[in-house]
Amino acid sequence: MAIDTRVAPGRPATGYEHIDDEKCRLFTGYIEIIGKKWSGGIMMAAARGATRFVEYRAAVRGISDRLLNQRLKELEAEGLIERTVVPTTPVLVQYRLTERGRSLMRALQPLVAWSVDEYERTHRRPDQARA
Repeated sequence: MAIDTRVAPGRPATGYEHIDDEKCRLFTGYIEIIGKKWSGGIMMAAARGATRFVEYRAAVRGISDRLLNQRLKELEAEGLIERTVVPTTPVLVQYRLTERGRSLMRALQPLVAWSVDEYERTHRRPDQARA
């Protein structure tokens, strides 16, 4: 179902009538998981191939080890990231997207594209023409 996103100010968007309160709560719950500070960056790092803790730390600049560990545990508890311990010396711990996590990242691709377009639109200097 196509949703008409062209909305006059003060008028509701069309195409959302089928979304009842329960569906809205479900949507909000998932958005809050991925919208938690650092979670989006961690999920993006996983989607781009990070597997080791140090790779996540390098990909998600500014996050502390403690908070990275906490977010990885939360995303694992939500079934979005899986933690695998490889019994080597030293022990190797890997974090990867689950199928559920990959599904979520596929669903978020239009939001990533919108974010890039919106950033370019709002940060373009007046003398820059759109290609």
